Amino acid sequence: MSLVALPAHFDGKRICLDEPFALKRDTKLIVTILPPSETIKVDSEHQEWLVLSYQKLKDAYDENEPEYSIDLVKEVNPEYETR
Repeated sequence: MSLVALPAHFDGKRICLDEPFALKRDTKLIVTILPPSETIKVDSEHQEWLVLSYQKLKDAYDENEPEYSIDLVKEVNPEYETR
């Protein structure tokens, strides 16, 4: 079996997977404890960069973004390998 990352939480008694996943008995696991989300601080500059990045990606992949045809290419790159 390859490595798989699964979200989980501790309910006070057991570690519970957040999504169903079939595990065989005695499967070896590694548990990583994450800090509570409220202790993860994002400074305002970092937050602004995240918002800007999100907005630009949203703009680039918007549903109304036109599809550009190959006819719009003005200069062909001779080093480009077609696949």
